[in-house]
Amino acid sequence: MSRRVVAVDLGTRRIGVAVTDGLGLTAQPHVTIARHGGQRDLDAIAAVVRDVDAERLILGLPLGPEGEVGRPARSVQAFAERLRAVLPVPVELVDESYSTVEAEEVLLQADLSRARRKQVVDQLAAAVILRRWMDAEAARGRGQTPSVVK
Repeated sequence: MSRRVVAVDLGTRRIGVAVTDGLGLTAQPHVTIARHGGQRDLDAIAAVVRDVDAERLILGLPLGPEGEVGRPARSVQAFAERLRAVLPVPVELVDESYSTVEAEEVLLQADLSRARRKQVVDQLAAAVILRRWMDAEAARGRGQTPSVVK
């Protein structure tokens, strides 16, 4: 069984986390972590990486509509550097554009209550980010140039 990949959707209030299955075939919503800021957020993410024996962490990068790096993306890039300093695994950034919108659409189609959607939307957004990374890795393996990995 291979080691897993963890993806993070870093929000202002919550951190959505998704994990690949043991074979690396699917992206599964895993947990939502309340944001506390600073070292506590880093420690919470590091605990997930350790608990699932992850080989890599994928962090959603909130690029602007034209792919520009604005203030939110610079903030995530700085957070990625802090993660790289504390994690024993590589940290990669992936364009997360519209991942939360995509997750909300899936949850609406599933006819979940508003309260239940709020509980899982960040996890599902992280799963969308992870799936994008997995698709880009598969394209790279086929000799294609992926467009979502930054």
